[in-house]
Order: sequence, then C-alpha cells, then structure tokens
Amino acid sequence: MNTIAPEDIRRILIRAANWVGDAVMSTPMIRAVRHNFPQAEIHVLAKPWVAPVFENSPDVDQIISYDARGRHEGFPGILRLCGELRSVGFDLAVLVQNAFEAALIARLAGIPRRLGYATDGRTLLLTHAVPMTRRLKRRHQIDYYLGVLEGAGLRTFGRETSLWVSPAERVRAARILKKAGAIRTDGIIGLNPGAAFGGAKRWPGERFVELGRRIAAHYPALPIAVFGGPGETALGDGIQRDIGGSCINLAGRTTLREAVALIERCRVFITNDSGLMHVADALDIPLVAIFGPTDPTTTSPSGPCSRMVRVPIPCSPCMMPECPIADGLERHGCMQAVTVERVLSEAVPFLGIDEEGGRG
Repeated sequence: MNTIAPEDIRRILIRAANWVGDAVMSTPMIRAVRHNFPQAEIHVLAKPWVAPVFENSPDVDQIISYDARGRHEGFPGILRLCGELRSVGFDLAVLVQNAFEAALIARLAGIPRRLGYATDGRTLLLTHAVPMTRRLKRRHQIDYYLGVLEGAGLRTFGRETSLWVSPAERVRAARILKKAGAIRTDGIIGLNPGAAFGGAKRWPGERFVELGRRIAAHYPALPIAVFGGPGETALGDGIQRDIGGSCINLAGRTTLREAVALIERCRVFITNDSGLMHVADALDIPLVAIFGPTDPTTTSPSGPCSRMVRVPIPCSPCMMPECPIADGLERHGCMQAVTVERVLSEAVPFLGIDEEGGRG
C-alpha cells in the first residue's frame, strides 16, 4: 500500500457512520486525521440525524449533509451529491462507513485517494484498501475505526471519544429544564429507557420506574429526567407518570444537540446500550450502562466514569433486535436478569451525596 504524504493532502472527506453511537465512537479517528494532516481542511459527510454529532468539533471544518431521503435520494440524487463533492476538490476520502455505496460515491466524486476497509466487494474502488481480519472484527468499535488509519501507516492519538457543547447550548439546556418544570438545572439523574436498535436492548420500563422511585425517595433534592430519541415520547411519558413527583420527560422533545447539552448537566446517566450512552461517555458523565443482547466487547462505554451491568447467559450476546425466544420465563432473559438493586448499587457511588440530596 502506497503511503499518503501529508504535504499532498489539502482537503479530506470523511464519510461518517450512520448511527449516533457509531459516529461518537469515530471521533478519536477524526482527531487522528487532524493530527496526521494538520494543514488540511476536514469535511465530514453525514446523514442528517448523525451530522449534529460533529458540530463544534475543532477537528471538523465543515459538515456536509447526505440527504438520502431528499435531494440525494436514489441514483440521480447520488450523482448530484457526487457532483457537489467533486466541486470541492478533495484529495483524500477516509471511509468510516463500510458499505459499497460509500466507496462508489468517493470514486464517482473523483477523489484520487480513497482509504477504507476492503469489505462489501468494494476493494477495486479503493486506492488504499485495508484488509479485514477476524481480529479487527472483534476489536472495540473505537479501535476498529482507528484501524483504518493504522492500516495505512498513519498514527493514532488516543482513543478517548469527544463531544463539544457551546455556551449558547448550555443556556438553552437550562431554559429547557426550567420550562419542563425541573426543580433545578444541574445535578440531574438521567434515565434513558429507549434504544433504537430494537426492543431486545431495552431494560424493562417497570424497572426504570422502580429505580426512579427509589432514587427520588432517597435523594429528593435531585431532579430526575427521562431521555430518549424520536418515537420514544410515549415511553418516556409512561415512565415519568409512574415515577411521579418532580420527574420530567425529555424523550423525543429535544434535538440531538439539545440532548447533548442536557446530558452534560447530569450527575449520573443510567442507560441502555444506545447512542445517548455514547454521548454521555464522550462528555465524561458518570454512567451506568445496561447490556443484554449486544456485545460489550465492541460497543461498551470506554470512559473512566462508566460502569457496565450485564448478566451473562448462554444466548447472550445474540445481536438480535428482538428476543428470538417466543415466550416463557427465558424470554428477554439477559435483561430480566438485571435487577434494580444491581443497577442502583452501581449508580450510588457516582452520586456523591447524602440522602437529603446535598453534597457529602
């Protein structure tokens, strides 16, 4: 594989991953691109729901929206996108996204150097194809993304994920909390009962309710907020209602950037394996992550303030969006086995407060 000389690279296109959590886990790779090519402009091509991950990043000069459901829909839309990219004059494309389409777009956009994993039959479309190995597939997703650069002989610069919140976003977050009726705008106990991948990743809602009630009873001065993405408002409403008291529901009622700024105000974030879990991890917010059908080897939080709760059973991780066991006591066993007591015991050390909600 030919080396990529930094002095030849003026503009770089990074094709982002298509899920929020994966995009967050790619931030160490993007930081490494910045360090390897400090003089280059770095543009990120991302789907609209992922693009906000990269806002405010010192490692990204421009975000390009790939609107596959709008102006870039279908093959005519792809050709339109390729024309837009060609007009920029990129010297290098780094493909985080593994699909054949990602390499095809880079090729049709006339980008002369195209770096990515040799997967999905796209090797001939890449000028720098990094071989895929069994070992790479078993690495944590952060290291998997960094492996693209390592395969091209480029250096990496740490594996810490990062997100950036602006002062204006912090002001906006405080206003959202006040409008929602939060008893205070910091020290929030965040509960995240949803997950986009499927129902199998969700710890039972009634357990979140019991957890919230117990936290509220012992720490009444701390606000509890339910988080979640689009389509999870009803789930959040039910949990808020059943917890009662001063619990508020933010699920489905914020943009991703607003959710990032709100999570930054959390004292602890208790969550399923989800995109918002990785957001909290990147912000160095203490978090308790509940795992069941997914593989913590590849997607667990990596920060020093994170704790993972998982009960290993023979069928886990199955990587299925819904539990394949039709009914009976064994259905959803990997999540049913996680008790409220276990999750609470992992969360309490992060609270650092006495039972009246004051600092200990």
